[in-house]
Amino acid sequence: MKIHRIVLASHNTKKARELAELLRDVEVLTLGDFAPAPVPEETGSTFAENAAIKAIAASEHTGEFCLADDSGLCVDALGGAPGVNSARFAGTHGDDAANNTLLLEKLASVEESARTAHFASALALASYGRIIFQAEGRVFGKILNTARGVGGFGYDPLFVPDSRPELAFISDGRTFAELPAQVKNTISHRAEAMKKLVRWLTNQNMT
Repeated sequence: MKIHRIVLASHNTKKARELAELLRDVEVLTLGDFAPAPVPEETGSTFAENAAIKAIAASEHTGEFCLADDSGLCVDALGGAPGVNSARFAGTHGDDAANNTLLLEKLASVEESARTAHFASALALASYGRIIFQAEGRVFGKILNTARGVGGFGYDPLFVPDSRPELAFISDGRTFAELPAQVKNTISHRAEAMKKLVRWLTNQNMT
């Protein structure tokens, strides 16, 4: 089974660009390249369950190999919140500014040493309504008191990743939003999951 084109089960062009940078030999499209698709209700209690729901719905609509990502921020001091509700933490889906403001409000009395968190990403690849591959990735770090940087999206301006000696990445205190895209795309939670997908795709395309 050779896969040369994948549809990202999203209209998020920023995520599509990240995916295209990681999958250089695979054409990447989004749902915006197809007729309007029904939006499935994300009823899963985990990132993996929601990714599967989105991938299956997109593959049934497009007839293509469809990749869905469900990711979010899990803050230890908040018991893992916002978690699967990361994109709608403040009530409106995709309102990054409101989400970041609410997060800072909830952590206002939390000491710096206790502001630990991790980003988690779950990927699901579906074909004709069936999941054919899944992977997960995480990156650990801490939440700042104020936002910094204009790159990335979501909670990136608040998140400083831990050093990753195994990847020759030593954190200098920059947030995900301050790091160059090529650096973030090497160490991020989505990158960890994508590396597993790339290995799987490589094996598939060689057989």
